Amino acid sequence: MKNVDSKSHVRGESVYLDDIPLINGTLFACVYDSPVAHGVLKKVEIEEAEKSKGVVKVILAKDLIGENEIGNIFHDEPLFADDEVHFQGMPIALVLAETEEQARIAARKTTVEIEPLEIVTNPRIAFAKNDLIVPPKHFKLGDSETAFKTSKYVFAGRADVNGQEHLYIETQGAYCIPTEQNGIKVYSSTQGPTAVQRCVSRVTGVPMHLIEVDVQRLGGGFGGKEDQANAWAAMCAVGTQLTKRPVKYALHRMEDMRMTGKRHPYSADYRIGLDKDLKIVAYEVVFYQNAGASADLSPPVLERTLFHCTNSYFIPNVTATAYSCRTNLPPNTAFRGFGGPQGMFVIESAIAHAAEKLRVSASEIQQKNLIESGDKFPYGQKAISEAITSWAQADEKFDFAKLQEETDDFNKQNKFIKKGVAVQPICFGISFTKTPMNQARSLVHIYTDGSVAVSTGAVEMGQGVNTKIAQVAARVFSLPIERIKVHTTNTLRIANTSPTAASAAADLNGRATLIACETILERLRKLAAELLKAENVSDISFLDGFIFNKNQPTDLDWVTLVNEAHLQRVNLSEHAHYATAGIHFDWGKASGHPFAYHVYGTAIIGVTVDCLRGIYETDFVKTVHDFGSSMNKIVDYGQIEGGIVQGIGWLTMEEVVYDADGKLRSNALSTYKIPDIYSVPKQIEIVPLETDRENPAIFNSKAVGEPPLMYGIGAYFAIRNAVRAFNSEQSPAFVAPFTPERVLMNLYSEAAREMKAGK
Repeated sequence: MKNVDSKSHVRGESVYLDDIPLINGTLFACVYDSPVAHGVLKKVEIEEAEKSKGVVKVILAKDLIGENEIGNIFHDEPLFADDEVHFQGMPIALVLAETEEQARIAARKTTVEIEPLEIVTNPRIAFAKNDLIVPPKHFKLGDSETAFKTSKYVFAGRADVNGQEHLYIETQGAYCIPTEQNGIKVYSSTQGPTAVQRCVSRVTGVPMHLIEVDVQRLGGGFGGKEDQANAWAAMCAVGTQLTKRPVKYALHRMEDMRMTGKRHPYSADYRIGLDKDLKIVAYEVVFYQNAGASADLSPPVLERTLFHCTNSYFIPNVTATAYSCRTNLPPNTAFRGFGGPQGMFVIESAIAHAAEKLRVSASEIQQKNLIESGDKFPYGQKAISEAITSWAQADEKFDFAKLQEETDDFNKQNKFIKKGVAVQPICFGISFTKTPMNQARSLVHIYTDGSVAVSTGAVEMGQGVNTKIAQVAARVFSLPIERIKVHTTNTLRIANTSPTAASAAADLNGRATLIACETILERLRKLAAELLKAENVSDISFLDGFIFNKNQPTDLDWVTLVNEAHLQRVNLSEHAHYATAGIHFDWGKASGHPFAYHVYGTAIIGVTVDCLRGIYETDFVKTVHDFGSSMNKIVDYGQIEGGIVQGIGWLTMEEVVYDADGKLRSNALSTYKIPDIYSVPKQIEIVPLETDRENPAIFNSKAVGEPPLMYGIGAYFAIRNAVRAFNSEQSPAFVAPFTPERVLMNLYSEAAREMKAGK
């Protein structure tokens, strides 16, 4: 079955924030943001802006009725700068005008006086100043220090991985409308409706029951709208509160890129110890996370980096430490993988380092250290592993040795064009690591015409979650999908929602929908048994809109039964709750069982590098991926393909650049490059992992949103292998992304450059 939104998307009929019809009297907002990254805000001059044509009001921090605070985890993020500015792009004033153009013109007339303060953009410098968002986090398994003393081989190094711009097609935005009793209805482009509701309540002082947040769908999110949507909804809500008029703000692309946070850049130091058989016996790693100016979601992102610091490998002695460092950049935030990919990049760098020094292939070390069922992760949870299985099936299907042999043969015959391959296993935990967030609710109604309405806390943002939830209801009731409608995500229908994140939305909300549908179905089954005079309620079944007794068709159909239920006052609605069982984590002990299950997979990635120009192509990505019994292969394959391309983009070409003054230089699509149709892999082959293992996800499926992104790490190392095939003297630093410029600089040693210059 295709995505339920496919037809409306193609026809341009799907409704996004910017498609909502405007109410008469709507005002348009525009932010005046800080032109410097750090300083004392001495004065804000808004008189010229206020006198500008069409301007109704200019709002500053002092005008707020509620709190000037939008921080979710920690209250360290003002909505509007008050005493200080902490990053370039920090909102200072909000202009409300009759048209969008008038608001933008007036915003440019605002002036400020800012006394400069020291600007820090490097997390290691922030660490040296002890400017941390939270105290450091640690994982410790075994005794790494003792294990290093007995290791045959020990290698140490550094790995740096940059951020990534979310670049969702739909930018951040919100539209707020005043309602009765001083309430506010908020249309928000958010992954977290309850987070928006809570934030709007705080800045307006209006209780949450008077704030309705409604989300039809998003034009992409990737984590960038989990918490960072809060600010724009809060600004519009404040504007509505103070003017009693609707207020809309949809950011322009360059505004969005300038004022919002990215994937967290990390710098890390590692030490890896191996025995004579290439088993990894010890691993130490220290992560320096660039959090930006405030906490946002940096603390849980930092935690997930630790959770995934050993990727698919069992290492008996691990010491991992992570620091969240405060810098003068926009607050960095959630991004697909949520810190896990950064941790995995570092362990893969350490393995590549060891392999290079020992003159063996990295895949030899990888394969010998894959985690097995019963082995412990550094956080204490025992693995139920598919790592070895996925590797074996991928090797059998794609023949790693043959692909490497073909690569070597090509390289022998070509001087200035080189190929590289790399194998990339992945292991990614599924659940929110904050246990209370692993809960969801679903509201299901059956109407007297037999149609079904479902409301959940999941937000549709292109990943197909509404399709899967509709499939749950259709399967339970045995109805065609056309009779099921999944409605908008609304905080008055479903309260206290967890954000649509952590690849858990289909699992959590699908389970809640399953419970609600099965509860209603049991009521209908009892009624049908009475009407058909069945011997046992269990003899009643439903199939394609008809009711069966002992697997034999009857004259009773779905609509007739539903109407009879209504006449007999049987409840045709259900509000169900689901909470993931068996998960827990104690940070006091840094141990527990935080994940419901893990997703495994193995990919082999091949690239071709033009060694004269430094440009490259990704030839293929071939993967055996563990996604259980897929509920919808079309949706899942799309997610896997998209994740792979997004991961390759992050590791190879998407370079976020801030200068020393904290100004974003990669501030447009002319300076920030993402994969286009010409740079995606020529071939992506996805083979489902063959396994009979049960898992706790809905209908034995598995999450597909985040795990595939990590295959992109393999593209980085494939390029690195191609560079070394051209110049074996080169040992490129582990710095990502591996842009064409960086490739070119790494292709030639100093001696080779001097020789080419005739010295």
